[in-house]
Amino acid sequence: MSFRTVASTRDDPLRVVVAGAGNMGRAWLATVTTAPGVDLVGIADLNLTAAREAAAAVGRPDLPVGSDAVALAGQTGAQALVNVTIPEAHHPVTTAALLAGLPVLGEKPVAETMSRALSLVAAAEVTGELFMVSQSRRWNPQLSTLRAMTARLGAIGTITTEFFRAPRFGGFRDQMAYPLLIDMAIHAFDSARFLLQADPVSAYCQSYNPSWSWYAGDANAIAVFEMETGTRYIFNGSWCSPGADTSWNGAWRVSGEKGTALWNGDDEPVLHAEVDLAVPARSPYSGIGGALQVFVEALQTGERPSGEVHENVMSLAMVEAAVQSAATGRPVRLDQVLERAHAQAVRDEARADVRAVLESWSSVREALAMTTSPASGAAVGAGPAGAPDGP
Repeated sequence: MSFRTVASTRDDPLRVVVAGAGNMGRAWLATVTTAPGVDLVGIADLNLTAAREAAAAVGRPDLPVGSDAVALAGQTGAQALVNVTIPEAHHPVTTAALLAGLPVLGEKPVAETMSRALSLVAAAEVTGELFMVSQSRRWNPQLSTLRAMTARLGAIGTITTEFFRAPRFGGFRDQMAYPLLIDMAIHAFDSARFLLQADPVSAYCQSYNPSWSWYAGDANAIAVFEMETGTRYIFNGSWCSPGADTSWNGAWRVSGEKGTALWNGDDEPVLHAEVDLAVPARSPYSGIGGALQVFVEALQTGERPSGEVHENVMSLAMVEAAVQSAATGRPVRLDQVLERAHAQAVRDEARADVRAVLESWSSVREALAMTTSPASGAAVGAGPAGAPDGP
């Protein structure tokens, strides 16, 4: 899919409104404020007091604020929107922005459900505007190195991720039915797709809650995905496992026909194989700042970025498939998840033009597939090696 380009330079920066003034919104505001080639022109939040406080926190107390992101963009002459609202607001805010002629860089997940995610794919096609989802783990230099190692190991039999931590967030996460799967596992699932450059075909997941858990829903999960390459990806995690924490990025093992690669999530990965591996060049991208930089460059060049909505949606599909499997106790085919979400998206769609695009898809998987790889995919890479940008 092609999208409209937007010219910008350091002297004539891309004018951006940020929607969302919560904790993650403030992280994005700090990033946008200091990013070269970007000009923060407004902050939108339903809580105007929070928006004003966020503006003051980045040293811009006179920055325009508003409760409607699209209206604020019109008032300030913004050329793009960074959507850092809560997941339930991702669909309405992003849809309104795209229809108003604003490209969007959005926080994960793309939407709160697969059906709404597919609606956003169709809206991007209708409008011809770029919608890119920021999956911050893709902008990690060590993950990029692990991907280079994975490519040298021949056929990959198994990739595993272990994730064990015990965060006490309070608030909405404590009440979620599947807090680990829904709020955190998407990072690992997306990273597995990135490493293999392949999508899943089936999922089997068991979730459970230890007796000492402070979460209302299942804080532990073990999921096995069959990928289209034949590789099995295995995720084993807990959000109530005190002691000996893994990295926020998890601990990884890639087992292939020519050897094994290990990554503890914080340090450089280690290759255990008799294969030649040129050290990959360090990527210029870093964390959410890297995502913003790639977004701006994509708007300048028209090249499809890593995280463009068509490419991103299958990571959310993995989450939905794992949850469905955990709830039913049975394996789930990813195409079934896609078909059910597609049918729901068509039923729920309020706009005739977006519905027409959805109805034109004979296969969701084919509709999501693109003929060219993301332009930034080959060079993904350079987040800080320490703590990630957030859950």
